[in-house]
Amino acid sequence: MMSEGSKNQRINLKKAFLDPASEFSSPRELLHEVNLTKEQKIEILRRWEYDACEESVAADEGMGEVDGVLLQQIVLTLQILTGGLNQDRSPPTKQGGLDRSSLKTKR
Repeated sequence: MMSEGSKNQRINLKKAFLDPASEFSSPRELLHEVNLTKEQKIEILRRWEYDACEESVAADEGMGEVDGVLLQQIVLTLQILTGGLNQDRSPPTKQGGLDRSSLKTKR
């Protein structure tokens, strides 16, 4: 993971898309990453959000524990980047998650 003091290092974008936590210690760190576009940050956060939802489903099925803080941080960071979320729109899956159309665009 990268620390706050190592911002000048290049991000492995492929790795960040597959496993955001391996490149960022928190969603807030991703928010402040200057080497990524807004669109890349949103996509990484969406994937991170899906992973956090899957962990939550696994916990519901007795396969570990999740405290929900990470998911809250991801959603808050997405709201900052996009100007808000329409949480009425979510895929009809057990994991839930955010539909692409739920992301509002800042004007």
